Amino acid sequence: MIKIERQVNLRFKQWKDNPKRKPILLKGARQIGKTWAMEQFGKECFEYTAKFDFDRQPELKQAFAVSKEPTRIIKELSLYCDVPLIEGRTLLILDEIQECEEALNALKYFCEDAPGWHIIAAGSLLGVAVRKRRMTVPVGKVDIIRMYPVTFLEYLRASDLTLYEYAENISEPQHLPEILLNKLKSEYRRYMVCGGMPEAVVAMFENQGIQMIDNILQNILDLYELDFAKYAEPREIPRIHAIWHSLPSQLGKENRKFIYKVIKTGARSKDYEDALMWLEDAGMIHRIYCVSKPGIPLSAYEDPEAFKVYACDCGLLRRLARLPGTIVIDPTANYTEFKGAMAENALLLSLLDLSNDDHPSYWSSEGKAEVEFLIQYEGQIIPIEVKAENCVSGRSIAVYNEKYHPSNRIRYSFLNLQQNEGFLSCPSPLAPWSFRWLK
Repeated sequence: MIKIERQVNLRFKQWKDNPKRKPILLKGARQIGKTWAMEQFGKECFEYTAKFDFDRQPELKQAFAVSKEPTRIIKELSLYCDVPLIEGRTLLILDEIQECEEALNALKYFCEDAPGWHIIAAGSLLGVAVRKRRMTVPVGKVDIIRMYPVTFLEYLRASDLTLYEYAENISEPQHLPEILLNKLKSEYRRYMVCGGMPEAVVAMFENQGIQMIDNILQNILDLYELDFAKYAEPREIPRIHAIWHSLPSQLGKENRKFIYKVIKTGARSKDYEDALMWLEDAGMIHRIYCVSKPGIPLSAYEDPEAFKVYACDCGLLRRLARLPGTIVIDPTANYTEFKGAMAENALLLSLLDLSNDDHPSYWSSEGKAEVEFLIQYEGQIIPIEVKAENCVSGRSIAVYNEKYHPSNRIRYSFLNLQQNEGFLSCPSPLAPWSFRWLK
């Protein structure tokens, strides 16, 4: 059995030993491995793990309906599990908590009156449920952690531990031996085929074939579409569906800015804003805004009318676009602009992981130049250029450099690792490690 170690477990372990911890509210899209990560953390770090699933056990709601007092809630919950509930020794998992608003509200009282308990609550469509039902999230009384699909770092650690350890031990940005660079590129192409959905990743590791991977990804896409019908307002369903299916076309454009007329002729932003927010709340898309200039904080310079939309996972995007995995694997294949779109979408997850969940922005200069991502990192703005494999033509990063003179700038591609006067040229597979090499 292949074990994929999730980085979120490191955050769980830090939280466990923090005397000022609050209950965790774990957010993320469906099928990314939230439940597995919580259960694995329980096995590794606690004597007992008690999991309560409000979707499968609706009767659990009664435990939270009778009282808001933690001691009484624990007594009620003990009737529904086979392990002892002991403060400090038992991890409490409240899964699919969006199905029980009283349980969500009870996290406040555990924070205030019973902080000794270790509680992780999770919900796949928590953001959607909160907005739709006008539920109250106990802001300030929970630690919100966002979880994403399997990153390339996690993928590589499970796929080739020797290669992963080599990357971990690179202390200076110097040329890699070609044999190692080629291995990294090969693993990265495989990752772009399966993406970060754990079931698809395992299928890749077990050499089950691209057809099986495509079947798994299609099943997840079908599940997402069922969520549209089940959880969205009826009038929003066709708009959500239209935006989701427009992603390959949106990202296939040269500048990749989100254009409403790609969805439908005459489409207006006000008609589709709620649908975009629904997809964001569900964790299915990431919206990256254009900034007028690279100032701190970046959010102060964002243009709410100019943004790009990426899928939550490059494997799902590939399947949504009906792009054959054999083409992605083939280093000689040329699928024009969409190759760049896949490169950006795959890299975005590494950037989200590096920047502690802060979404990057992007910069555009009157349509003449565009820098794919800007990251606010340790008091500076890092411009990031993403190139598809070895195609590194274009002057956008040079235009940006001439205008703003950043101390550091990064280009991700398939070229070898090197650094020169604040410019880091980094192979895309090494993106998870790249910020440590900034001067």
